[in-house]
Amino acid sequence: MKQLTAVVIGILIGFLVARRVGTGTAPSRLLAEVDARRRAFAGAVADGYRSRDAELRTDD
Repeated sequence: MKQLTAVVIGILIGFLVARRVGTGTAPSRLLAEVDARRRAFAGAVADGYRSRDAELRTDD
């Protein structure tokens, strides 16, 4: 679990550094696209979690 946390923190730091370096250039568009996809994925995961949670609660 510690390794997963370290990887996630490393990725976040990398995005933050890349965002600072690439502001106003072509890489910033790439980062915006990656960020949009990340948000869409996170939203899908959250929706799936809420759906499954609701499904399990109705089975009681």
